Amino acid sequence: MQEKLQREIITTSDGSTTIHFPALNEQYHSKHGAVNEANHVFIRSGLEHILNSKNFSKISILEIGFGTGLNAFVTYLKGQEMIQNIDYVGVEAYPVPSEEVAQLNYGNILNEGVCKQVFDTLHKVVWEQPVEVSPSFLLTKRKQFFKDIEDRDRFDLIYFDAFGARVQPDLWTVAIFQKMYDALKNYGVLVTYSAKGSVRRAMQEVGFTVERLPGPPGKREMLRATKGVLNL
Repeated sequence: MQEKLQREIITTSDGSTTIHFPALNEQYHSKHGAVNEANHVFIRSGLEHILNSKNFSKISILEIGFGTGLNAFVTYLKGQEMIQNIDYVGVEAYPVPSEEVAQLNYGNILNEGVCKQVFDTLHKVVWEQPVEVSPSFLLTKRKQFFKDIEDRDRFDLIYFDAFGARVQPDLWTVAIFQKMYDALKNYGVLVTYSAKGSVRRAMQEVGFTVERLPGPPGKREMLRATKGVLNL
């Protein structure tokens, strides 16, 4: 889909940029704030939530839709802040072209200097093999369709950041969420910006315990799913 459509860089409400597909009225991140959305959905509702539940010598994270690298970048920054070792795997079928990466402003808007270099490094490292971005952040980028993921009991946390069900409903099915469930360790957590009823029901069908949470700016709710039974 992506490689056949016109793409443009836009500035979102919090001053951070994202990539927009005019024909679909769809973008990689929320128009209401790309950085705000990433921090709300994936850091506060995902990473901080799970780190507050137990201690990890190293936490393993799977991102569904590496895209612009924003979620990996804010995770790196939070890991440095919390002195947390992170094993990060980003799956992306259509890597963002380098000329578009150069127009994204996350390195400047979040932190100048060294951190901008880290953002650039996230995109420059080779695909299909683990790379130590820092002593506490291991990154593996996999060029892969989501339907081909076969990991089992490997990850503590999944960032599910696929394009919305309105434009790519095949990415939000029972079959895909079964793969996510299988990829998580017991009591592992999946977070996503979506709050659609069909998405929640698909998660529940494969065995997830699903919570509705307050959404990021511009969205009333989001979903957090846990592999196992919680006392909600």
